[in-house]
Formats: sequence, structure tokens, C-alpha cells
Amino acid sequence: MTGLIGASRGGRRALGSQHGGHMKSKSSKTKTKRKSRRRLLVLNCHEAWVYQLGALDFDLDIVVGLKGRHTATWDERMRPVPPRARLLTLQQALAVPTEYYCMVAHNISDLLDLKQRKGPRLLVIHSTLDGKYAEQGASADPDEVRRTLRTYVEMTNTHVVAVSELKGRSWGFLDDLVPFSVDVSAYPEPTYELAEGLRISNFFTQRRNILMGELHAAAFGRVPVRLVGHNPDLPGVEAAKDWQQLKDTLSKHRFYVHTADPALEDGYNMAALEAMAAGLPVLSNVHPSSPITDGVDGFVSNDPARLEQCALRLLDDAELARQMGTRARQTVAERFGVDKFRREFSASIERARAAYRAG
Repeated sequence: MTGLIGASRGGRRALGSQHGGHMKSKSSKTKTKRKSRRRLLVLNCHEAWVYQLGALDFDLDIVVGLKGRHTATWDERMRPVPPRARLLTLQQALAVPTEYYCMVAHNISDLLDLKQRKGPRLLVIHSTLDGKYAEQGASADPDEVRRTLRTYVEMTNTHVVAVSELKGRSWGFLDDLVPFSVDVSAYPEPTYELAEGLRISNFFTQRRNILMGELHAAAFGRVPVRLVGHNPDLPGVEAAKDWQQLKDTLSKHRFYVHTADPALEDGYNMAALEAMAAGLPVLSNVHPSSPITDGVDGFVSNDPARLEQCALRLLDDAELARQMGTRARQTVAERFGVDKFRREFSASIERARAAYRAG
């Protein structure tokens, strides 16, 4: 079978290498082991979340080129392709004869795209329904959207897992919650050499209400805070060219900013956890799910004047940034470790398989 997206970096392989191709190996034993590995089919939602699936004991088929994405394939500016992964189009994923251990979807459209394939399926909820309405200006009745989703997942015996309690509650699915993870060992020691703050966000303008843009502007409008991410409407604001550059950028700054409306978004996101793993204290608004303890591993306040003062303290005192950043690393390692994610998401996959068998 031909035509899969190529294989040169990050563990990508053409599909032909396992179906009539010439996959190199050191021994027939290695070939047998590779053939017997379990494989997940994963529709790509955003690379940083999908990348962490590389920590699981599975090979991955990742579907790229889906509608609504700003890149036609895997975006290596965010993460390299995970080890033991290959990239497919949706048409190829539907046609390949592989029997998948589980299929991982991220929205209703993904579930509909997979309706032709038999097998266990798992839906991951990444955002609040109210947040989607705030971002997209949808007009449909949210209760009807919830009912439609529940009816469909029950009809197809799809297991649902949410990345946080807030997001699970928003859609009405609280039975299985698996927060995402971050590997502290993947980040270099911070230098704090730049007297600047940092925020990472794609489409910040479109998400301004969700991310409390007014508080951000009031607190940091006179403070040097750099915005990094895909923001085509903001001149001079760009995404990092790759994950290594992003990690280098994190390591040089004094603090990280995360603000979010408690009704629409969590008190952290993956970028904030990355910043903590890189040793940055976090400045944020008061939020029930924030992992930050005020004055310990960052500063937490709804008062823009206080957030500004705290930011200036960190800009003036690299040693304070180092002390708080060290504690931020400890916090994220304890609460969002890779081992915890591996254990909990593997259990979610088994629940998806049990739901499929029961159906």
C-alpha cells in the first residue's frame, strides 16, 4: 500500500514498510516483536497532547490533514512526531486492514469520520462547551448538543474521558478524568537570562474572552511579556520553529503568564505546565483548578496592580525566579507526571475496549 506521508524523522514510517515493504531490522525476532505490538489509531487534535501518547506501550497511526487545522500535516513546530508513529490521511486510515487496539477521537466530527470502522473507540474531551461557544459564536442549543453527543456515544459504545473536571462537567461526562502530562526531564535547566515574561497561545485574539485578555492587558501592558504562538493577526508574533527552540525560549525567561476565565477554561493548560517543567514561576488569576500556590511556585491574584508588581519583582530578581521556578518544577512533576498519565490513560483505553465488547 502506498501514498502515506513520508518517514524521515521522529519515528515516522510509511505504511508500506509493514505491508509488503522492506522494513529493516537486526533479526527476525525483532520483526516478530514489531508485528505483534498493539496499535492505536489517533486523529490529530493538537500535537502537544498527541505526542504524550508516545509514552504508552503502543504503536501509533496518527491521522493528519483533517479539516479545521491550520497545517496540512503534523506540525513539527509544536512537537516532533512521536516514536513508533506513522502519519496517515483519513482515507488511508479507513482503508488500512489494521485491527486497532483502540481508536482515539477528540470531537463529534472525529467520531463521525470513524463510523465506517469497527473497533473500540475513545473520545477525549479537551475543551468546555461554553468555551467553544465563546470562541466560535455558535448558536445551537448547548443542551441539545450535549444530548446529541451522549446519544451518539451510547449508540456506538464509545468511552469518554475528559482532560479535567471542568471540561468533563461542561459536557456531562465525569466518570473518567485523565489530565495531560509533562516530562520534566525533557526540559533544560533554566538560565533566566532574559528579564521578560512569556505567554504561549495560538489565536490569542479569538480566545481573548476565554483567556481574560483584559486582565492580561491591565496587569502586563507595561511589563515586557513576549507572546509566542500561531497568531497571524498579530504582527511579529510567531510560533517557535520547533520544540527545541520552544524549550530554549522557556529556559531563558523569568516567568510565565496564564490567565483564564474559571467558567470557560482550566487554571492551567499544557503550555503552562511546560513552563513549570522548564522552571518558570507562573503568574495567574485566582482559579479553583490552578496548580500554583501564591508566593510559592508563582503568584496568584485577580488584582492587575499586584500581578504587575509581582512581575516586576521577578524581572528584578533572577534568584527569586530560580527559587520559585524550582518549586514549580516539583509541583508539575508531582501532579502531572508521565507515569501517572501512562497508568490512567492506559486504563481508559481498557474501559473503551470493555464498552465495545459489552455493546
